[in-house]
Amino acid sequence: MTENTQQTPASNPELPTQYAPAEVEGKLYERWVERGYFTADAKSDKPPYTIVIPPPNVTGALHLGHAFQVTLMDALTRRKRMQGFETLWLPGMDHAGIATQNKVEQQLAEEGKSRQDLGREAFTERVWQWKDEYGGRILGQLKRLGAGLDWSRERFTMDEGLSKAVQTIFKKLYDDELIYRAERIINWCPRCLTAISDIEVDYQDDDGELVSLKYGEGDETVVVATTRVETMLGDTAVAVHPDDERYAHLVGKRIKLPLTDRTIPVVADTHVDPEFGTGAVKVTPAHDPNDFAIGQRHDLEFMTIMDERGVITVHGPFQGLDRFEARSAIVAAMREQGRVVAEKRPYVHSVGHCSRCKTTVEPRLSLQWWVKVETLAKAAGDAVRDDRVALHPKDMEKRYFDWVDNLNDWCISRQLWWGHRIPVWYGPNGEVVCVGPDDEAPTGEGWVQDEDVLDTWFSSGLWPFSTLGWPEETPDLEKFYSTDVLVTGHDIIFFWVVRMMMFGLYAMDGEVPFKTVALTGLVRDEFGKKMSKSNPNAVDPIDWMDAYGSDAVRFTLATGANPGADVPIGEDWVKASRNFANKIWNATRFALMNGATVEGELPPVEQLSATDRWILSRLNKTVAEVDAFYDDFQFAKLSDALYHFAWDEVFDWYVELSKTTFFAGGEGAKVSGRVLGEVLDVMLRVLHPIVPFVTETLWTTLTGKETLVTADWPTDSGFRDDAAEKEIELVQQLVTEVRRFRSDQGLQPGQKVPAELTLTGTALAPHEAAIRQLLRLQPAGDGFHATASLPVAGATVALDLSGTIDVEAERKRLTKDLGAAEKEKAQANGKLSNEAFLGKAPDNVVDKIRGRLAKAEADIERITNQLANLPQG
Repeated sequence: MTENTQQTPASNPELPTQYAPAEVEGKLYERWVERGYFTADAKSDKPPYTIVIPPPNVTGALHLGHAFQVTLMDALTRRKRMQGFETLWLPGMDHAGIATQNKVEQQLAEEGKSRQDLGREAFTERVWQWKDEYGGRILGQLKRLGAGLDWSRERFTMDEGLSKAVQTIFKKLYDDELIYRAERIINWCPRCLTAISDIEVDYQDDDGELVSLKYGEGDETVVVATTRVETMLGDTAVAVHPDDERYAHLVGKRIKLPLTDRTIPVVADTHVDPEFGTGAVKVTPAHDPNDFAIGQRHDLEFMTIMDERGVITVHGPFQGLDRFEARSAIVAAMREQGRVVAEKRPYVHSVGHCSRCKTTVEPRLSLQWWVKVETLAKAAGDAVRDDRVALHPKDMEKRYFDWVDNLNDWCISRQLWWGHRIPVWYGPNGEVVCVGPDDEAPTGEGWVQDEDVLDTWFSSGLWPFSTLGWPEETPDLEKFYSTDVLVTGHDIIFFWVVRMMMFGLYAMDGEVPFKTVALTGLVRDEFGKKMSKSNPNAVDPIDWMDAYGSDAVRFTLATGANPGADVPIGEDWVKASRNFANKIWNATRFALMNGATVEGELPPVEQLSATDRWILSRLNKTVAEVDAFYDDFQFAKLSDALYHFAWDEVFDWYVELSKTTFFAGGEGAKVSGRVLGEVLDVMLRVLHPIVPFVTETLWTTLTGKETLVTADWPTDSGFRDDAAEKEIELVQQLVTEVRRFRSDQGLQPGQKVPAELTLTGTALAPHEAAIRQLLRLQPAGDGFHATASLPVAGATVALDLSGTIDVEAERKRLTKDLGAAEKEKAQANGKLSNEAFLGKAPDNVVDKIRGRLAKAEADIERITNQLANLPQG
């Protein structure tokens, strides 16, 4: 990596009058990459720090959720790089099986073709072509955001190395009898024609119907209720609770299943809630996960009644109907027989939909491949319990344990063509052979490979170690595993984090895949609503970067990043962050024009003014505070601390307080110039991980050095000066109070006013020139007449307002305002003292009136003080 060598500073460093992000960011990022600042060295003797990016889908484009997490990861890695760590932030993409296959199938449909028309091999080639042409757009957009990723190590979940890792771990799990094939109930999408994972199912409240149906005849009648009437064709039992006396006479008997020529048993099972509905439930073991478990316990028949497209397959008048057509037809047939006891519609209930195509998901009995998770999940739980892995925020642990301690076996097979094909071959005589990456696949007549591919989460579960070269013993794996921090959304803690924990501990001999999981919330609009492509509140972060710069977007996202909490963001907030970047630019430009420098050592303390000592003390406290917040992943707090230090303390106070010194010139100006240079140097360093572009441009101009990316992270020198801080606090108090008074009197900010300051004997005396400059106070000359006197911070400020305001007009205006405030107070008091009103009014109305009373009282006090301070006629 290129060293951060000292350059010769420009003799008169100049910056453009305005900061133009579009002219800076692209060129700057290219330079960072070309010079290898983000490239990690596995042979380095520096301590490692590793983050692997949660791999975005190859189908994806940058959205605010990506930009949010990437900003946080970039901040973490930039800081660690500056702290002297050998930092690897590894990029890559996920092949996203079902999403990518759907994209290509949509293209084919536009051509009037299907994947079956092409065949598996040609279709897969077509997907690779699509990936090469359209995939990876998001990675280019991450560069636009300034992400300091090591592009030399970019990975893809279906590249040669990761494919070998997938085949290796499948074989290892299979040999350890942790992978098996069995019929179970799975989520099935009749449109995508594949099993899908829980995370690929979106639940929403749909308007359906709840129909109560009568089974059996005479004394052997049972009423059951269902929202999926069509599944009655696959009922193989009715279940009741063992202690429910209403049905004790039926348990063990068989009753007539309407519309069919079958009878089904009544079974007793503790799963049934006798208090819910009629206390009897229909049991369809092949089409419901709970019914499947009942069917296993009672050795019931598993009857599949519809095909993979949701079409009824059982014999009878309903055969060939779509499941929803059959639903209506069956209700009509049951109604005709007088077996519909009750119908409730609309009946709002939660229904699962395929997240890709929005089709209603069908629970379906299917022969699939599974991972036996019991021992793997226990290891994943123990790693958090014994503090080898820390979840942040810690209160997320309960959700993690609730999931991992109750994890069901994982369905890993998908009926797709795009993905890692299951490495199992079937022979002509029932042979089953699992093939590892170094094994020869069986050949000969009758041998075929399993048609299914693996769930995308299977390969992404290997991400923290497969990307470093596993199963080979590579220098990267030795140096950079286990990774330090995983930054990801709390919404996928169950589906991705747990998978990585299970596989990492299993494949890496108990070594955790990451030491800390920093969980984030979701990005929402400024009103707290979820952003969605289908809603008008969806935002393309590229548009905001175009308009306001990448630093502005990054700072806004970091400012909202409280651990585990959702992040509201609006365009006005991005504009405010743009203004902050401009403030940094303009103030630094002013400082450079007025002698700010980093040349030479800092002057000794005895040569520093109280203002200099104050800002250096505050600088060190801010560095210590920011470090503590980083270590606790408190991005919102550290961003807030940096914002207020830079804007309020450095620019609004130190620069302003020092202007008189700079303008006076001489030795004092040189000292303050060196102090200001030191403050800017450190401030730009600690701001850099969040806003890298503007800080890089300013810091290299200030210091003449090559880059801030590899500069040293500042440390707290330990310098503190509480006395200087208290002294400047008094100056701030006086200036703030007099500014407030001036505003109350209607004076313009730049309007000059004659004043007499009595500062003798106070800590404010050395600051008289600065105070006068900040408050636009002229010396009290001949004819000075004090019309207002303000005692503040142990000093007195006497002002001559004659000639600056129309006293009588101001008195009339204030008197009118005072009358209005007193009337408002009387009305509010009247209502709040009326017991009849208080007894009837809602709490929010009463609270609103109390608020009006408080405001009126505050207005009365303020206006009374303004009147008292007006010049006397």
